Amino acid sequence: MTGRVRAVCTSRNKGERKTPVPSVEVVEDHGIEGDAHAGVWHRQVSLLAMESIEKMRKLGLSVDTGDFAENITTSGIELPTLPIGTRLKVGETVLEVTQIGKECHTRCAIYHQAGDCVMPKEGIFARVVSGGRISAGDVVEIMGGAL
Repeated sequence: MTGRVRAVCTSRNKGERKTPVPSVEVVEDHGIEGDAHAGVWHRQVSLLAMESIEKMRKLGLSVDTGDFAENITTSGIELPTLPIGTRLKVGETVLEVTQIGKECHTRCAIYHQAGDCVMPKEGIFARVVSGGRISAGDVVEIMGGAL
């Protein structure tokens, strides 16, 4: 199964929407250069499907890539169905899924507007197995489980 990178996004600070950029440099076992969520931990990169963003648009929200603080927006792959340990080839990089969804400790503005948010249920997180560049338009390929 393959998909596409619809957008790559970064932010300098945690707790804010991310801004789409043409490409990012991803560092092994660290994350995206210059992104607030990079570091030596299990949630180095976050991914959310464009299909999830579309769900929120159907609820009447004016949202786009990066608005859910995701680093990589994809299309064509059902991200929340991927088992922990799945490896993805994204552009030049290899990412390993470490977490599906997350607990939201505070209700964000999107939750208050729509009564729901997709990131806690449909966003996934990964660690960087091998670094490189990721650009909008790159292929996302499921490689299989952890090696």
